[in-house]
Amino acid sequence: MSCEQVFFKQLREHGFRLTPQREMVLSVLHDVEGFVTAEEVYERVSTISSSVDISTVYRTLELLQDFHLVASVDPGDGQRRYELLGIHGRHFHLVCRGCGKIVGVEPEVIEDFADRMRAERGFEIDLEHLSIPGYCRECSDA
Repeated sequence: MSCEQVFFKQLREHGFRLTPQREMVLSVLHDVEGFVTAEEVYERVSTISSSVDISTVYRTLELLQDFHLVASVDPGDGQRRYELLGIHGRHFHLVCRGCGKIVGVEPEVIEDFADRMRAERGFEIDLEHLSIPGYCRECSDA
């Protein structure tokens, strides 16, 4: 099942309609690689149609995040960034506090750590929206 089909199904199950505006936001997310701000999504959507406002973009991104089709990361500059996950499951990120670089982490690495914390400490880590702040190699060497 494609991420569009999953999105349409989730919308129906939650009593929402598929609007042309929501479809345009999802389409734009498919066209970008990596992370994008809501404002960047809005700029791209507004070249397609003038019927979409920035609040629609934010609401659609929230819905996509609620449905686990989009991940969001705040690299510390006040600009939340979004990435389309599609239907590939959990997605984790390392976020550099120095330069704002965002690096993906293989799920196995984080899941192994979460399993260890559960077994050793009885602590259940919320893996739904996990971003780990720190400093990338370039910033920590500086």
